[in-house]
Amino acid sequence: MKGIRSVGITGVGSYAPEKVLTNFDLEKMVDTTDEWIVSRSGIRERHIASEEKSTSDLACDASIRAMKDAGVKPEDIDLIIMATVSPDKIVPSTACIVQGKLGCVNAGAFDVMAGCTGFIYALSVARQMVATGSNNTVLVIGADLLSKLTDWEDRNTCVLFGDGGGAAIVQPVEEGYGLIDHIVGAKGLGHLCIEIPAGGTFMPATHKSIDDRQHYIKMLGKEVFKFAVKTIEKTTVELAEKTGIPIDKIKLIVPHQANSRIMDAGKKRLKLADGVMYSNLEKYGNTSAGTIPLALADALADGKINKGDYVMLVGFGAGLTNGAIIMKWAYEVNQPEKRYAVRGAVQ
Repeated sequence: MKGIRSVGITGVGSYAPEKVLTNFDLEKMVDTTDEWIVSRSGIRERHIASEEKSTSDLACDASIRAMKDAGVKPEDIDLIIMATVSPDKIVPSTACIVQGKLGCVNAGAFDVMAGCTGFIYALSVARQMVATGSNNTVLVIGADLLSKLTDWEDRNTCVLFGDGGGAAIVQPVEEGYGLIDHIVGAKGLGHLCIEIPAGGTFMPATHKSIDDRQHYIKMLGKEVFKFAVKTIEKTTVELAEKTGIPIDKIKLIVPHQANSRIMDAGKKRLKLADGVMYSNLEKYGNTSAGTIPLALADALADGKINKGDYVMLVGFGAGLTNGAIIMKWAYEVNQPEKRYAVRGAVQ
């Protein structure tokens, strides 16, 4: 067993399809209004993939950008962890499909299904794999193509979801920087709160299941909202106490982008200063496992993060699941000449 190494994110990439579906477009499809959607969710538009695209396509586009950002080649990747709730197929894993498309010939590959918390689950596994020396360069992806799993006749759910995702390269980094610690949790008795009832072994596909629209996302909105508001506070406080990093020392909190009212409640309960709780929800909607890496990439592009900043990612979602991971950002975002100096010695 090799010694424990400092591990961090060394590159980030994201992707959202070109087609944008606005709230005004939805007004022509279901009984809703822009005002109703914005007041209840904070979402103004979402991106929708073309018919021929699959989740692996979105994942590959985000991954190519992440690899370019980190200065690594496909053959450098030795593990791919893919978080998604909308796999290309039940078998094989979407991570294996991505591995083949990208040409990551030296990489193992597997999927993680933890709902909207999936990217945090995947990142926590990558951290431990690299820290122990089992792997050196891990590609972590969170991507979902929910438009094909959304019931476009259900106004309560169809206004919420979009397509997109992001990816991160995880490698050894300079000592004292990188991913510090994480927590993950689940409340399995709440598994009915967010589900796609049919298509698995519990309810295999039949003409009746299709006619009854059981292959689309179903959600108990009030229960999910209560869980999310409680969880975003509890998980953040728990990880801050576990690591000894005060919440007021955290430069940016990037939560799962589900609903602006959830984030506003979390900000209020945690007594956060303006600008600490990052959101790009209004332009993407809820992309499930894709929201956190999408938001992280946007936060970097917006200049919200730089070397030495404490950044926390917080998630909650189907399962029910929850999780958080905290890091000390490992590289100078605005100094290209120092861009690739973050990696520690690979042994």
